[in-house]
Amino acid sequence: MYHILIVDDESRIRSIIRKYAEFDGHTVTEAGDGMEAVVLCRKNTFDLIIMDIMMPELDGFSACREIRKLTQTPIIMLSARGEEYDKINGFELGIDDYVVKPFSPKELMLRVDAVMKRVNRPVAAGNNTPNEVIELDGGGLRADVTARIVYVDGERVEMSPKEYDLFFYMLSNRNIALSREKLISEVWGYDFFGDARTLDTHIKLLRKSLGPYAKYIVTLRGVGYRFEGN
Repeated sequence: MYHILIVDDESRIRSIIRKYAEFDGHTVTEAGDGMEAVVLCRKNTFDLIIMDIMMPELDGFSACREIRKLTQTPIIMLSARGEEYDKINGFELGIDDYVVKPFSPKELMLRVDAVMKRVNRPVAAGNNTPNEVIELDGGGLRADVTARIVYVDGERVEMSPKEYDLFFYMLSNRNIALSREKLISEVWGYDFFGDARTLDTHIKLLRKSLGPYAKYIVTLRGVGYRFEGN
């Protein structure tokens, strides 16, 4: 089971989440604001963090930014607002899931399990084969598939882990129509409990990261997306 840090300025919310988390066998630590959460992360190691956005002292986004300087611990954000801007901001900071209040505590625990399964998914062992490098537009867009490094016009691009997953999956299946269901199941996994619009949000982030080469990601209305390129 996991050690979970619950961060919310509402004690009632923390109490509900703690109740369900401990029922599932998890250990729980609580923080009442973002500042306290950052301090706890400096002193302790957690398996997962559940954190509200709107909090005094230090909001969830600012706290996440500080925590990411210390650790890559998975973070599930909670928010009373469901605006796309909040989701994009959160995913750009490297959060792993986003849950809109009011939420079902049971569903939240399912999301905890889903996130941890993805985080703990075995990584294939490396081999001695040469790096596979794919170049498009005369090398303007360069992707080192083996090392998972992307260059745009010679500059290395930093993406969130899920952006990398999405980009390299689409790149390896370029010129193939990929349905939304296919992308979600392959990139997020069949146990994905999040909002399906999460895919669209990550596509927007990916296009932003690729700059002028976002043109290679084509929207297929009513179907999904296709990465075009030879």
